[in-house]
Amino acid sequence: MQTNPTYGKVILAAAGPGDPDLVTVKTVRYLQQAEVVLADRLVSEEILQQYVNSQAEVVFVGKQCSRGSSTPQYTINELLVHYAAQGKLVVRLKGGDASMFSNILDELQTLVQNNIPYEIVPGVTAALGAAAYAGIPLTARGYTTSVRFLTSYKLDVVTDNYWKELAETNDTLVFYMSSETLDHVVSNLVKHNIESEKLLAVIEQATTPLQNVHVTNLYKYDEQLRGKTFVSPSLVIIGKVVALHEQFKWLENSNSAEHYFKPLAKLITSTPDSENAEKVNKHVSRA
Repeated sequence: MQTNPTYGKVILAAAGPGDPDLVTVKTVRYLQQAEVVLADRLVSEEILQQYVNSQAEVVFVGKQCSRGSSTPQYTINELLVHYAAQGKLVVRLKGGDASMFSNILDELQTLVQNNIPYEIVPGVTAALGAAAYAGIPLTARGYTTSVRFLTSYKLDVVTDNYWKELAETNDTLVFYMSSETLDHVVSNLVKHNIESEKLLAVIEQATTPLQNVHVTNLYKYDEQLRGKTFVSPSLVIIGKVVALHEQFKWLENSNSAEHYFKPLAKLITSTPDSENAEKVNKHVSRA
């Protein structure tokens, strides 16, 4: 890729699923060098406090879905160009892994279109963190040899034929961003006669001190979990391997409904060139 020598560089990096100790050494090194950090909501405050260069500007560009205001993706794209055009080293810090169910494609296209140098730094994605901290091997001999990473936050995306395939496969199913549509997910799998040996686990705030794991048989879901509101972020694992949770869990439930990732009081919702733009530094209080 031909880059513009007058631009700085953008690092698309991963903060991990919650536990600040799961951030990679490479990401930490870039945070220590960064002049600007554009941070998602699902990034541990400890990472920002412990590892970010004290002279860096930290801008919160999180998405809070239906629970609050969000930074539009086009604004994040514009911010990347705005700061890189100043010749700065910019870290775009994402929760989980940098490219798993994130909007990295939009950001990559923006960087390439503007000839901005960039690097992608991988990290621990939510599925791996949640499974490990819940004592659920995603693959295990005699249980399954494959995993599918899915999302069902849009109800009309998955066809009936695909629901049938998901119900019949022996793969472990991991659903991101699907706790609010979980009733729909379970109803479709049960409708297509998913095996009763395949259990469901909902892991709230995985890898944090506030983690909770809820396990049920899909055919008992209605009486045990239907209609329950789960604390965000929550990840869903469905498959025979979920039965291993009880034997191998090493972290007890917190039994708390407190939020580890606090809703942000303010988010950037427009570019720095807008007269209404509000810059938020790393000392901002959370709601």
